[in-house]
Amino acid sequence: MRSITGSLTSRLSRWVGSDDVATAEAAPAASFRELVEEVAQLSYLNKDHLLFFRGQAQDYRNKAGASTIYPAIYRGERVPKEQLALGFDVLESASARLCDALQAQGIEGHRDVRRRRYIQWSILQHYEVCATPLLDLTQSLLVACSFACVDSDAADPIVFAFGLPYVTNRVSVNSEHDLVNIRLLSICPPEALRPYFQEGYLAGTDEVTTQYESKSELDFNNRLIAKFRLIGGSKFWGGGFRALPREVLYPPRDAVQDICHGLRKDLSTGVTAGRIGAFLKEWNELEALLVSRARGHKGERKVYSVREALQVLRSANVIPEDIAGEMDYLRDLRNNVVHRPDRVEAGAVLRGTEELRELLGQMRQWSV
Repeated sequence: MRSITGSLTSRLSRWVGSDDVATAEAAPAASFRELVEEVAQLSYLNKDHLLFFRGQAQDYRNKAGASTIYPAIYRGERVPKEQLALGFDVLESASARLCDALQAQGIEGHRDVRRRRYIQWSILQHYEVCATPLLDLTQSLLVACSFACVDSDAADPIVFAFGLPYVTNRVSVNSEHDLVNIRLLSICPPEALRPYFQEGYLAGTDEVTTQYESKSELDFNNRLIAKFRLIGGSKFWGGGFRALPREVLYPPRDAVQDICHGLRKDLSTGVTAGRIGAFLKEWNELEALLVSRARGHKGERKVYSVREALQVLRSANVIPEDIAGEMDYLRDLRNNVVHRPDRVEAGAVLRGTEELRELLGQMRQWSV
């Protein structure tokens, strides 16, 4: 995304000093009223941008000391290629499963969701099913401040203000700034209550997935206008203002939340991995090992796919034909798990995971 430099109020300019906004400490906001007045001035000074907000318990910094605000799939000082590939495999599988589940339950607007990848990603991100290339934002300062405070033990949580291009459609793509902005309020099925209560938007770098020149181009600190530290505890919400309670930010009886809860359990790749997440994690490890072994046999020539890797290793008699045939079957199963989940039975995924673990154990003992 293109980097911008916002215009600051006189108070914020004095606070930031010779630093830039990302490396400076967050400016203190003693009350919600004070913060609204400061943001009003910022909005007026930054006429070329529309302000969006994000509340967090703390200000995460990179090694250079700058605030860093990445979409979940890119978070971390260094994201290995294998981890990123796994993340996008899980995301694609989650997208297909979400579309099928919405249709099966007769959720209004399921056809719109199936047609647009960005809508699928937005729902999965907003309901915390899996990591995506999109970042949760809101145009409501009240919602952002409430999120910063809800379930937070931090004494002084943080609210960020970002400058994004003006929204023109439900999905606004700005090629000049390499940004996409999804307005959840007009694009989510009406049964998805959470985005409407949170006045939710999602934003990300347009057309970027696993390939990028520099990871820093994906960091929303490129669009950071200001950041504020909410101080004063309960006094911050004085003057007739109060934070939105958790049951408002996360409303009950949300049909899409129920669907997403089931998906999240299936697709988890953590310590308590779900069946799909566990299968894809084992497959990505096998894929990386196959490609690495094949490149060892090809010298300087690159091998980019599992199909190429299997051809190389078969020709070199590294992999017996029966094992290669089993890997072909598992590759087809992986493709169905990711792209056509309706064709895959739960038992096949569980058996496939066990077979992958056995193959990985064997391959690690083979010589290159």
